[in-house]
Amino acid sequence: MSTLAPRENPALIGHEAAEAALAAAARAGRLHHAWLLTGPPGIGKATLAFRFARWLLAGMEDGPGLFVAESNPVFRRVASGGHADLLALSPNTGEKGKRQMIRVDEVRGLRGFMSLTPAEGGFRVLVLDEPETMDAAGQNAILKTLEEPPARAVLLLACSAPGRLLPTIRSRVRRLELQPLAEPVMAGWLAAAMPDMAGADRAMLARLSGGAPGRALALAEGEGLAMARLAEEALGGVAGSRALALAEAVAGRDVGPMVTFFALLRAALAAGVRQAALGGAAPSWLGSRPIAEWGEIWGRLGTHAAAAEKLSLDRKQAVLVALGWLR
Repeated sequence: MSTLAPRENPALIGHEAAEAALAAAARAGRLHHAWLLTGPPGIGKATLAFRFARWLLAGMEDGPGLFVAESNPVFRRVASGGHADLLALSPNTGEKGKRQMIRVDEVRGLRGFMSLTPAEGGFRVLVLDEPETMDAAGQNAILKTLEEPPARAVLLLACSAPGRLLPTIRSRVRRLELQPLAEPVMAGWLAAAMPDMAGADRAMLARLSGGAPGRALALAEGEGLAMARLAEEALGGVAGSRALALAEAVAGRDVGPMVTFFALLRAALAAGVRQAALGGAAPSWLGSRPIAEWGEIWGRLGTHAAAAEKLSLDRKQAVLVALGWLR
């Protein structure tokens, strides 16, 4: 199982309606100059952005959705980053693999690129992945392009947290929201992508990923399944030597598993509370304290996890503190 970068990925799982909306707008000559592609992380926003960019740069070929064959020279140039009419920016990766932000100095030159005449007579396309990571200066630099959009230029923003964008940016783009994949679609994709994985593990991945293929891949390739099982155990309450062993398993050799553990722990807690609120079968651990108290713990865990990562606190001790709250 390999993970392709969005610009290299020939396949988009689901989202046929979003593809159709983009294709229809372009073919009708009503293509908006800026699109905000939103949805949860791993849902396929950047993959759709590059898929649309390829299709525009290849001359809007007839066919299903926004399909461009891998044998097409445009596909290969987009995948390699060698197309003169496409520019893409995403957050850089800093120390310990942490995602950083799109810097303002990277953004300021974008208007010049967008204003140039397309080198191949079609469109100029700019893809911004995770624009919510930009600070106010970077977002204001983008705003200048949105206020005076050049002809034959398209800006695609693949954004997981649109609320972190300036309201003036959100008011100047057309929003297209990608929805989580339906359970049968997700199950079929996981079976094809991971045929050697046990069915129970695939079912757990489908549940944990929330219908987002990228998240499922990240959890499968990392220690996601192991951390999910430990999170479920932690919610049931552990103490003594078992708590020490669990904390050691989470702490590991780097910060990644701990971050995943806390994220999955909070997600499982929230799901249990939500299920109970909707009248469903509540998990057994939920009855050990009032619902309001679980809500307080959920918030406390988030603050604690962020501090442990940012301040490089002792990971084992950070997990033990959390386990104490859950007992």
